Amino acid sequence: MNLNINQNQMGGSQQGCSMPEKEIMTDALSSEKFVTDTYNTFTNECATQNIRDEFMKILNEEHQIQADVFDTMKKRGWYETPSAQQQKIQQTKQKFQGQAGKA
Repeated sequence: MNLNINQNQMGGSQQGCSMPEKEIMTDALSSEKFVTDTYNTFTNECATQNIRDEFMKILNEEHQIQADVFDTMKKRGWYETPSAQQQKIQQTKQKFQGQAGKA
């Protein structure tokens, strides 16, 4: 799915919109997070493999939509993700390497 959203698709200029585009995208991302969480629960609780497979297909599609919305927002500067500090990365790696050795 491609989210190349422009002003025309959003109902014209922002003056004509009842909701600014950023708010619409934020709402869409929040909705996708909820939807993927719900489908994940449904998938985990399926009693038969064929139903589980169908839910997995839907879940994967929803994750792609969520990724597209996120990427669009990040590209437009509407969703900032801070970079991790190198020291924190090393601490986390050491923590999990230590746990893997105990298993």
